[in-house]
Amino acid sequence: MKDNKPAEVFPPGEFLKEELETRGWTQTDLAEILGRPVRVVNEIISGKRGISPETAKGLGDALGTSPQFWLNLESAYQLSRIGHYDDTVARRSRLRDKAPIRELVRRHWIEHSDNVAVLEQRVLEFFGIDSLEDEPTWAYAARKSTPYDVDTTPAQAAWLCRARQLAPMAPARSFSPNKLNALISKLRNLLHSAEEIRRVPALFAEAGIRFLVIEPLPRTRIDGASFGLEKTSPVIVLSLRYDRIDYFWYTLMHELGHIKDRIYLKDAPSLDVDMDAKQKPEDEKPGDEKRADQFAAETLIPQGGLDDFVLRVGPLYSARKIRGFASRMNVHPGIIVGQLQYRGEITYAQHRKMLSPVRHIITQVALTDGWGSTLPTSL
Repeated sequence: MKDNKPAEVFPPGEFLKEELETRGWTQTDLAEILGRPVRVVNEIISGKRGISPETAKGLGDALGTSPQFWLNLESAYQLSRIGHYDDTVARRSRLRDKAPIRELVRRHWIEHSDNVAVLEQRVLEFFGIDSLEDEPTWAYAARKSTPYDVDTTPAQAAWLCRARQLAPMAPARSFSPNKLNALISKLRNLLHSAEEIRRVPALFAEAGIRFLVIEPLPRTRIDGASFGLEKTSPVIVLSLRYDRIDYFWYTLMHELGHIKDRIYLKDAPSLDVDMDAKQKPEDEKPGDEKRADQFAAETLIPQGGLDDFVLRVGPLYSARKIRGFASRMNVHPGIIVGQLQYRGEITYAQHRKMLSPVRHIITQVALTDGWGSTLPTSL
């Protein structure tokens, strides 16, 4: 908010001069009262010397005013000398409230400019909005570890907008919900080996679902999102915030659960809280998030079989027993470890060696933005 500036602001010396004339005092009289040289009083009245806190205290005592009165006069006068109002600082501040500018520039999502008007226009174009007061308006469902009732942060909105920009570049055939069951079956056959993950993008493209990977911005805490392009072409995007096989598959299946529920057709965004030890209680999740969680868990490991394993083996989950159960389920042992961690059967520090990294695999075959690679917004 701009402050209204008076047409003319007088130096404090003008007020001091009028006060002396009203009292019938000379400059020498005031100097003697203050215990200061006459030259000091003269320089204040002529505007050649500013009023320091010490002088303001003396004038307040001598003239029966507060020291703040004289300091306010001095501040107003000095501010008036700056000249015309420059809103550059305020505009830079608003931009950083709107978006993580430094990160957008670092990731080459926008080009830097020292001209605030140019930078502002680039931010507006990035978000596809006309004013900094506007918000991007398109639907998405995202797994994120911030509470459901908290608005999307500027960094989260920026990541999602980047996904929206790049999604048309991801290959995909025509989509129909009838293709989902075949896709799920094919994905289920890939769970036994980390290397099989490289087949995921092609299977999604064949089923008509666009798939891409975008490195997360700091503190976004988003792991994945799903949305539709004009409600005819569903999109799944992962951030790979955690580079481990169980998290990759769970996030992927969770988003696929949203596609199965046709949540990408909704107008309002739906946000999901991450599945870790710090989560809110299950009964606080929206219904579509519960369904996506159940779909992901059941698709990865039939929960009846996992229940039986927990009953027979717990709490002594050795690496040998986990690998044996994983082999029977035809899944990677890291997926078993992830499920046991989520259930609280083991700690997040146990059996971490089984949580194979997968980022180096999927980023070689999927449309990827990040980790040193930047995609153009069109090809």
